[in-house]
Parts: sequence; C-alpha cells; structure tokens
Amino acid sequence: MEQLRNKQGFICDMDGVIYHGDRLLPGVKEFVDWLYRENKKFLFLTNASSRSPKELQQKLGRMGLDVDESHFYTSALATAKFLSHQSPNCSAYVIGDPGLYNALHDAGITINTVDPDYVIVGETSNYNYESICQAVRHVLHGAKLIGTNTDLTGPTEQGIVPACRALVAPIEAATGKQAYYVGKPNPLMMRTGLRLLDVHSGDAAMIGDRMDTDVIAGIESGLDPILVLTGVTSREDIDRYPYRPRLVLSGVGDIPG
Repeated sequence: MEQLRNKQGFICDMDGVIYHGDRLLPGVKEFVDWLYRENKKFLFLTNASSRSPKELQQKLGRMGLDVDESHFYTSALATAKFLSHQSPNCSAYVIGDPGLYNALHDAGITINTVDPDYVIVGETSNYNYESICQAVRHVLHGAKLIGTNTDLTGPTEQGIVPACRALVAPIEAATGKQAYYVGKPNPLMMRTGLRLLDVHSGDAAMIGDRMDTDVIAGIESGLDPILVLTGVTSREDIDRYPYRPRLVLSGVGDIPG
C-alpha cells in the first residue's frame, strides 16, 4: 500500500470506482481530498462515452465533489482523436449519446447518414432495430466499424446493464466485420492519459473495478494495476483471469489510510 501511496499519478475509472449511477461510493470524498492534499496528479479516465468532461464535472459536483474539468478524459474524446488522426474531416454514422456527438463535432468529424466513412457506436438508451439496420447497411457498403470501448456490461444502481460491446455485437454478427475498439484496454487511451498527467507509467497507478479493461490496461501500459471491489468484478472473479492486480482493495477509501 505504501508503494501505491508514493505514486505521482493516478488514473481512475469512474463507474464502479467513483460512483454507481447518481450515488457517490463510500470513501471517494476522502480519496479525492487526499489526492489534492498530497499534490498528486490524477485523471478520471472513463470508457463511458455518453457525457462530456463538463457534464462529468457537473455530475460529481451534484454529489458534492468539486473537481476541475481538466481531470476528465472519456472514450468519446479518445475515439474522436483517433479518427481525426486517421482520417481528418471524415464523416460518420453515429449510435450514441451527446458526449460522443460533441467530441466528434469538436474534432471536425461530420455526421453522415447517407455514405459515411465510419460507423461509430457508443453507449446510448436510444438504441433500436432501425439504427442497427442502418449501421449494418453502411458497414456492408464499406464504412469502417468503430466501438468507443470494449465494455460488455456496466454497473448501475439497478444492477448490471449491456454496454458498448454488447451494442456493437449485432452489427458485427450481421456484417461479419469486427469493430476496432478505442477505449481501455487499448494503449492509445492509456498513453494519452499519461501524457495529460505528464507522468511516466512507472510512477502511475491504474485504479479500476474491471479485470477485463482496467487491470489489463494497467498491466499492458506499465502502470501499477489496482482493483477495487465496488463495481463489476468480485473477489471470486479474479481467478478466472490469467493475470492479477497487484492490490485488491474494498474501495478507493482504503488508499488514504
């Protein structure tokens, strides 16, 4: 634990680590206070693509946490950055929420429902059969399929719900084409996070609630991989994976001590 407390940078997942739905998890306020008090560099890096950094800042503000907008980075921003480098001024058919649309717009990517270069899928409650059919038609006509992240499920106050990869799956199955997923554990997103923190990977920790995205992202990117048991992964689940977190904590409230 002392090794973890001595790290200079902290990359933290949000859903299942900081909150569930609109409920702040126990110990989070103490953890954030500790980050500020110890002058740690930190980033809330989330695979969720629905909200912008400003919206995430306001969401935490409503829960009583005052965190600057610069401390947030999302898979929507990572997806927009990836596409703006791969194919500047491209167009896309998008299944997603405002956070994804805004990130794409800010990166100069236009919405196109006729002959898009890409089909991009993120989490959304506006998911329906017609949008799947349209996405399938575009992919069969040559559009490249992109998923904002590989999360199959996500935690909510009501329990586990389908997430991005579950929404992409019907399109992959119907077209025979595999999506490229941009969010964790893709090293693209982790490297951007480290650059934003201006910290070397060896001086940083990755704190998350998922073995299949957070912990593996930490391991593959050279960060200290820390699992908290406040989200998707239980202690019993850990042995199902061929890799392990360095520490397993009941929650981030364990870190300040």
